[in-house]
Amino acid sequence: MTNATTPQALCERIERLVQDYISETRIAAQAAIDRAFARSAGEKAKKQDRQAKRRTGSRRPATELIAIGERLYVAMCNTPGETMTVLAPAVGCSARELHRPMSLLKQAGRVRSVGNRKETRYYPMTGGGKSSS
Repeated sequence: MTNATTPQALCERIERLVQDYISETRIAAQAAIDRAFARSAGEKAKKQDRQAKRRTGSRRPATELIAIGERLYVAMCNTPGETMTVLAPAVGCSARELHRPMSLLKQAGRVRSVGNRKETRYYPMTGGGKSSS
């Protein structure tokens, strides 16, 4: 049983396989690097967007705060003793967006609160039951 492949041809074939393997490895490594930099650039852009939003310091107009406060007061009259997270969907805002309108209602003496942090419950000072609106 003789082999038609000479040692020289075998060496060339091995060399070609090694070169193909190195080429494929380079392509895979470059693709991984490209994905990493693309992800990093995307995350960096998102972070810059968040920082830009924070830096603008744009305040909500007083009229908007009053309107949200009134909706919050009505929701509170309908469900007294609830937390901010329960009241928020009824008002159409996030719980975080309601902190300023709630503090304005408390300053005006229309609302009282009981509890601390996430356990804080809010009650209207007048009209303790369900609102007629």
